[in-house]
Amino acid sequence: MIVIIEDEEDLLELLEYNLQKAGFETVGFLSTKNVEKLLKEEKVDLMIVDRNLPNIEGSEFVKNLREVGINIPTIFATAKDKDEDIEEGFERGGDDYLTKPYNIKELILRIKAILKRTNPTSLETIEHKDILLDNKSRKVYVNKKEIDLTKLEFELLKTLIENKNNVLNREYLLTHVWKDETFFQDKTVNVAVNRLKKKIDPDGSKEYIKSVWGVGYSIS
Repeated sequence: MIVIIEDEEDLLELLEYNLQKAGFETVGFLSTKNVEKLLKEEKVDLMIVDRNLPNIEGSEFVKNLREVGINIPTIFATAKDKDEDIEEGFERGGDDYLTKPYNIKELILRIKAILKRTNPTSLETIEHKDILLDNKSRKVYVNKKEIDLTKLEFELLKTLIENKNNVLNREYLLTHVWKDETFFQDKTVNVAVNRLKKKIDPDGSKEYIKSVWGVGYSIS
């Protein structure tokens, strides 16, 4: 999970949209209120923090987190672009520093680089309950037993797990798994999901994938 703290609502929404599109789970905040509580309760892999925030300056907030032992990797994304600002950001606990305006693609590359360094397995394997996806070998294991999936079924399962607890509509799945929502139909998604269900849960006892009537599918 990536936490984004950005007080410009439009920019926050843009960041969340682009990061989710790149496959990341995100939680956005317009201020630092309730962020520390979340960090203590949830597994957070990285933070993106603006420095010009209400109530407390962003790098000061990160410094305070470091002092209480919360060392989650942090990228400052801010308009503060003077040399002394950048130096201060790193001294207060930043792992990377981007000045506004910045390129979203560059931000995503920096995120991946930090995650690869700080949590090398996060991009190689994905786990959910007793399901393990190995991105490198493109193999899937359920309860340590290998399951034979097609390339499309692998991508479908991966997309559902990366967005676990969220209901994904058919248009989203057509865009992110089939890469085209114009040629294929909703029925295409239904057939593929049902086939995937039977492969990962033959007797239907585990109910990994749930259908939400009139909306789409989720995995929980």
